[in-house]
Amino acid sequence: MDKNQYKPTILIDLDGVLNTYDGNYVKDYIPPIKAGAKEFLETIYKKFKLVLFTTRDINFAKEWLINNCLEHYFIDVTNTKVPAYLMIDDRCLCFSGDYNSLQKDITNFIPWYKN
Repeated sequence: MDKNQYKPTILIDLDGVLNTYDGNYVKDYIPPIKAGAKEFLETIYKKFKLVLFTTRDINFAKEWLINNCLEHYFIDVTNTKVPAYLMIDDRCLCFSGDYNSLQKDITNFIPWYKN
């Protein structure tokens, strides 16, 4: 039996979460790995199946994972929202059930790297 079979899946965004992306998108360049990212993945990968979720070219993202020795943490790389326990992204909001609060969060949203 595959030990990953019963682990919940987490989608993890590439830009701004695993790398040093600062909002300046360059098609043919993925910024360096963010400090602490590898250690973070090492910890959560023990209890979760990890899927890299990115809008970048899938093969280019896979190459970045390999170049940073991270490929073994991920079961897949996708640009499609697949069923998952949760998603980690630098540009998302958690819906609490209150649309008024969500509207305020949208209006006041600033990516962490612009604070």
